[in-house]
Amino acid sequence: METARTCSAATGRNHLSGLIRRVASGDDRAFSELHALTIRKMRKTALSVNSASADIEDVLQDAYLKIWRHASRFDPERASPISWMTTIVRNTAIDAVRPVRISTTDLEHAASIADTAGQADDDFDYGRAGPIAAEIIGRLPDDRRTLLSLAYLEGESRLALAERFDVPVSTIKTWLRRTLESVRTDCLLAQPREALVTA
Repeated sequence: METARTCSAATGRNHLSGLIRRVASGDDRAFSELHALTIRKMRKTALSVNSASADIEDVLQDAYLKIWRHASRFDPERASPISWMTTIVRNTAIDAVRPVRISTTDLEHAASIADTAGQADDDFDYGRAGPIAAEIIGRLPDDRRTLLSLAYLEGESRLALAERFDVPVSTIKTWLRRTLESVRTDCLLAQPREALVTA
């Protein structure tokens, strides 16, 4: 009896692995079958992280989009299909419930900052800082560089960006946050602030 169960489980894993391989080659039917076979398990996984069922469909849509896009990265030698998929769903659900922290410290102190109009510029060497920032931003992948440009230079809304990139708004917020964190880290590593201050 135990042997039959083991055999059945192995057959199921092999079938799902085969479907993911077909999805990696762009097979819509394989993706539909994969979705139908796994959606109940993936919904339970998402609900274990986020009990707000109203958001679960968005989380699942986002997660299955990632599964579709990254199917070629699945390695059956490293993980079972279900483990790989539940990891994607769990991480997507965690991103969706992670609170957006907006620092209000600067806003609270803004009123107490003196107006510098008519005063000499500070000692920060913007001429030297500009090329360093441009080089770091230039090392970003094309899609992230475009995302930053659209969001912060052209002022495109998060909703418009979500429609443009065909992902949920929560994903856009996550991408922007991670990209900015990466840029900040690279800037700090590239040049100490003291070196950008004129003597």
